[in-house]
Amino acid sequence: MTRSDLVAHLAERFSQLTQRDTEFAVKTILDAMSEALARGHRIEIRGFGSFSINRRPPRMGRNPRSGEQVLIPEKLVPHFKPGKALREAVDAHLPVADDAAEHKQQF
Repeated sequence: MTRSDLVAHLAERFSQLTQRDTEFAVKTILDAMSEALARGHRIEIRGFGSFSINRRPPRMGRNPRSGEQVLIPEKLVPHFKPGKALREAVDAHLPVADDAAEHKQQF
């Protein structure tokens, strides 16, 4: 599901909201989450999961072209850990292996 799919689904589900209002609400929520993570805060949405920041320490890597060693600096990366309810919901709707390629959830 893309951002525009989410906006369309919410606008359809909540007919009192216009498409523009729905886009604004989704943008506001995602901006607030991004801002909180950028400040180093943890976000927990019960039943869905939690977002946090993981630190990747500096390390030595290799330039694939020259083989020369290169220092890769420390990075802070967002991390998502699904909640128990989300894991169970996904597991309960697991498609059959042969059907997996053509199965796409429609909202």
